[in-house]
Amino acid sequence: MRIGLLTEGGYPYVSGDARLWCDRLVRGLGRHEFDVYALSRSEHQEDEGWIPLPPNVRRVRTAPLWMAEDDEVVLGRRARRRFTECFGELAAVLSGAPGSAPAAAKGSSEGAPAAAQGLSAGVSTPEADRFANALYRLAELAREEGGLVGALRSETAVRTLERACRAPGAHRAAREARVPDLLAVAAHLERALRPLSLDWYEDDGLGAVDLCHAASGGPAALPGLLARHFTGVPLLVTEYGVRLRTHYLTAPGAPPAVRFLLAAFHGRLAAEAYARAEVVTAGNTHARRWQERCGADREKLRTVYPGMDARPFAEVGESPECADPDTLVWVGRVEPAKDLVSLLHAFAEIRKRQPKTRLRIVGAPAGAEGTAYLGHCRTLAAQLFPDEADGPHADGDNPVSFEEIGGPELPALADAYASGAVTVLSSVVEGFPISLVEAMLCGRVTVSTDVGAVVEVIGGTGLVVPPRNPRAFAEACVALLRDPERRARLGAAARARALELFTVEQNVEAFHGIYLEIVARTPMRRVILDETGAPLPFAVPAEDHVPIRWAAPSPGLVAHDRSGWATNRPVRATTPVPAPEGAR
Repeated sequence: MRIGLLTEGGYPYVSGDARLWCDRLVRGLGRHEFDVYALSRSEHQEDEGWIPLPPNVRRVRTAPLWMAEDDEVVLGRRARRRFTECFGELAAVLSGAPGSAPAAAKGSSEGAPAAAQGLSAGVSTPEADRFANALYRLAELAREEGGLVGALRSETAVRTLERACRAPGAHRAAREARVPDLLAVAAHLERALRPLSLDWYEDDGLGAVDLCHAASGGPAALPGLLARHFTGVPLLVTEYGVRLRTHYLTAPGAPPAVRFLLAAFHGRLAAEAYARAEVVTAGNTHARRWQERCGADREKLRTVYPGMDARPFAEVGESPECADPDTLVWVGRVEPAKDLVSLLHAFAEIRKRQPKTRLRIVGAPAGAEGTAYLGHCRTLAAQLFPDEADGPHADGDNPVSFEEIGGPELPALADAYASGAVTVLSSVVEGFPISLVEAMLCGRVTVSTDVGAVVEVIGGTGLVVPPRNPRAFAEACVALLRDPERRARLGAAARARALELFTVEQNVEAFHGIYLEIVARTPMRRVILDETGAPLPFAVPAEDHVPIRWAAPSPGLVAHDRSGWATNRPVRATTPVPAPEGAR
């Protein structure tokens, strides 16, 4: 089948979110074809280019979220009136102002394709109906006029937003919005709604795929919603980090009115994506609980753990005796959320009871904030162990070392885990702890804080303590350092658990089954005929990948009439592009 993979700020670019996971998924499903529709976040990301793509990626279409060229679309008087009405209804929902949901719904399907009729009927709340109707009416207007970039950036949009916030019944936080707040919210909405103006939703675009797979929520899911609205393509949404939760965590610095309006928008968009998706997958139970709180139907939710490549860690995992029994190892990106300060204080307690113990902190700083935090941690390590350090920025004989992968002592990531008997994680905020899975694949026992999906990943194969509790952390580490048999037993159990649950193979197989399940229960949107006039089950038939020529159907066999719900006219299948030599 053909999959439309929707990404934002990641694949196929060299840097970004979910890049590695998407690449492993596409390569692991080599018998399926992928059309990638990517939204970029910055000019730097685009300048870095793409990673090498496998042959089953047939097409890549990109659009920037970081800038928007003027689409030079000048709306006529009637179109401007429609835009003001639709955007005003959207703004009213965000501000909490009362509106006329039936009136909005009445015009929402005028001129829309048959596949778009009734898509908002399944949402349970009137406010969700109002948001969905306004969103899809804006999409229909953008499709008819050729884009809404100019309209969303216009003074009309800001004034419409202001009227909604000042309307009787609007939420108090929205009524307190000042002009700078309104400008900030309008600019954010323009970027978030930029997919409305893209030309991705025709029969030669997302309308030609069998399934849309959004690699995250938020802007990445919006093209999938529009493809479902215009052409009825089923949607699968995957979130390894819940975008709405990320917004809540990163928005506290904004003014209250901005926080309120943007939280309302992202919340409504997330609920709409969850409601329209056939299946919603989470990377762990922690993310799944967030999805439920944000409106996802429990019946649609599946947990699919991220897949890790176990091969680089196989040699270390099969040789657990190579570890230094007196060394603790921390691996990750250096940033305040990792709480290395608490780890250093815990290590001071450990040294009092186990004087020979050493701590290796392995990782590069994350941006300017991470660089400053790394300097602070180096200074703290020199203060905690003054007799063993040559200076605040010198390692010397200090039992704490700060290192990065690629040096002579740690040429590869597996070497970092191999150097210590216990791997530690001290975070106060964590999603899916990749470093713990890597340590488990290496057969290492772990001591970690109870945050995010840590307990779910460890599953009893390591010790878990409360965050920001250096004494409890130190006691757990000392208990393992003094008991080599327990370390070996838990390390072996950790490796077995990781190989069973967290490998690339299980991740790819899980999505392969979900793809087939969704397509199997989705009504055929149109009948595609091959060169002989016979119907094809998918956009690209499976026999295209078999290096033999299939016999034409017998003249005596007559195909049954298609079902009544397949109302579109049959279309001829395009000739598939030959696969490169050796790709079959």
